[in-house]
Amino acid sequence: MNLDNNAHSVFLLQYHLVLVIKYRRQVFDDGISSRAKEIFEYIAPNYNITLEEWNYDKDHIHILFRAHPNTEISKFINAYKSASSRLLKKEFPQIRQKLWKEHFWSQS
Repeated sequence: MNLDNNAHSVFLLQYHLVLVIKYRRQVFDDGISSRAKEIFEYIAPNYNITLEEWNYDKDHIHILFRAHPNTEISKFINAYKSASSRLLKKEFPQIRQKLWKEHFWSQS
C-alpha cells in the first residue's frame, strides 16, 4: 500500500467521482474521453490530486483519484467541470448537436 505523507502525518485519501452528462446524453467515445482525461491530468496537480483510474461509458465517467487532506475537492471539481465543458465543446463541435442549450455536465 502506497501511503502519502506530509511533515506531520501519513494518509491515504481516495475518492470515486462519477460525472454524468446532462440529461444522460450519449456523448463520450474514445477520443472525447481521452481528451477529458488529459484535461483532468492537467488541472489535478494544481490541487494536489493524482489520477488513479479512469473509465467511461457513453453518458458518464468514473474517476478514482487520490488527494491530500488540505485539498479543496469542491473547487477542483468546479474548475474541472467548467474547463472540460468549455474545451470539449470547442474541440468537438458534434457534442453541441447532442446537448440541449449549453449545459454539458449534470449538476449532481
